[in-house]
Amino acid sequence: MDEAFTLTTPALLFSAISLILLAYTNRFVAYTAVIRNLYKQYKENPTSVLKGQIENLRRRLYLIRTMQIFGVVSLFLCVVTMFMIFIGSKLIAAYIFGVALILLCISLAVSLREIQISVKSMELHLSNMSDD
Repeated sequence: MDEAFTLTTPALLFSAISLILLAYTNRFVAYTAVIRNLYKQYKENPTSVLKGQIENLRRRLYLIRTMQIFGVVSLFLCVVTMFMIFIGSKLIAAYIFGVALILLCISLAVSLREIQISVKSMELHLSNMSDD
């Protein structure tokens, strides 16, 4: 195994993954606040628009949960990679690190999808405002 693959290789992802998970968590918290507000409005005055917005946010929450799961597992595998390097199993470590990178890519791809849905939702909301 290449000598360039050391404990610092997977450790480099720690800060990046941590920041990504923080951003995902912030989005999750923001969406839950919006959902609570919309749900309260829906209970007072049920409309199909409010119901559609709540359903859209529910879908986005599930995507954020998926993003978080893949990110956390990626971070976990980085730790396992570091342990495998520490005990001298660099080949196994390299494969585990490869899986961690793939999971991080999946998390980012799901994030892109969630952003697309979010932008479409905002465009719809803004177009409704211009019709008023």
